[in-house]
This record gives sequence, structure tokens and C-alpha cells, in this order.
Amino acid sequence: MHPLDAIKGPRSLTAKVFEELRADILACRFAPGQRLKIGELCARFEVSRGAIREALARLAAEGLVVAEAQKGFRVAPVSNADLADLTTTRVEIEGLALRRAILFGDVAWEAGIAAAFERLSRLPERSEEDTARVSDAWSEAHQAFHLALVQGCNSRRLLRLRSILFERSERYRRLSVRTGRKDRDVLGEHRAIMAAALERDADRAVALMSEHILLTTRLLISLAADEEGGTTTQKIA
Repeated sequence: MHPLDAIKGPRSLTAKVFEELRADILACRFAPGQRLKIGELCARFEVSRGAIREALARLAAEGLVVAEAQKGFRVAPVSNADLADLTTTRVEIEGLALRRAILFGDVAWEAGIAAAFERLSRLPERSEEDTARVSDAWSEAHQAFHLALVQGCNSRRLLRLRSILFERSERYRRLSVRTGRKDRDVLGEHRAIMAAALERDADRAVALMSEHILLTTRLLISLAADEEGGTTTQKIA
């Protein structure tokens, strides 16, 4: 063993646990509000309690996990209020990034959008094993398509901020699949956004993107109201 392995090992293990837990939370494999039991996580990842606690502390700093005094950790809850705030902010940032990408994007940017859409269009949105869940492969392609649209915005800081908001929205988007509504043409929405972007019609592209984002929010709030007998509450899930 290399002398540095003893130093790098624990850090690498913590990073691995952090990334896998983060992915599971964003994919809703751990439900909003679910208690995260350290003993069970230790057994699952075959690491020490210290590694689990460090990973959970990092997730808490990102706002994906909540630390409760004397009670341990829970997955951060979701709510209508948080969703509304997140949606408003994301619409603004996504619109700004898309406008800049349409202004500065080159031929490579255009080709990237077309390639990302082609990949997305060939994948089923729902998991074959569980049709109530989004396919992981589709989610990856969906994220890649939305990134391709703004990739040419010529601002690393803007892309970073936009990425954070997109990831936070991922939990809500996955929850929206529970509505089971078949009348939404998600692929058509993506195709329309792509067409407007490639035609360099910034106003239309941003309007379509905003509506695309807002529709998911409306579906989730409607679902919450239905589950509460017609009264929208703060809690979505």
C-alpha cells in the first residue's frame, strides 16, 4: 500500500458515501422527511460511523439533510412554500442563462443541444421496473439536455448557480411523476424549447422554458391539494 493511501482512504470513502447519499436523496430513493439511521447506513456502505456522520454533515450544509438535536438526521422535507421560492428563483436564473447562451452560443453549442435532445428522445421517462418512478437514465439525459441549452452562456458562476437550483428542483420533479397525468407532452415541450433556442428567438425560448418549469410546480401543488381533500397545504409529501 502506498503511504498516502492511509490518509486518502477515509476521505475517499466519505466522498463516495456523500455522492451516493446525495444521488439517492435527489432521486427520492430516500423520501422527504425520512429518518437516516446511521447504523443502517454504516452497514449499507461498510464504513465507520465517523464517515457517515461527515457525509451527513456535508449534506446538511447543502440543505438536503436536516440535523435534529438528540434525534439524528432526516432528509430535508419538501413544501409548497419551498417549491414556490425555488421555482421563482430558478425561472429567473434559467432564463438569464438561456438568453446569454442564445446570444453567445456558437455552432458547437447548437450541435450539443441537438445531440442531447436526440439522446433524450430515445429514452422512456419512467422506469421499466417501477412506472411510478422516473428512469435514472432518462433523468441523466434530461439534465444533460437542459445543461446543453445554457452551456454557451459564457459564465461559469452563472452555470454553477443554475446547476444548484436545477438539482434542488430534481426532487420535486421526480415527485411530480406521481400525478400519473398522461396529458403532458414533456418531449414536445423540450422540442419546442430547442427549436426556439436554435432559431435564436430568445423571448420565445425563455417563455417556453419558464412555462415548462412552472407546469411542474402547478402539477405538484395540485397533487397536494387533491391529497388533502381540495385544500392546498404546506406539505407536499
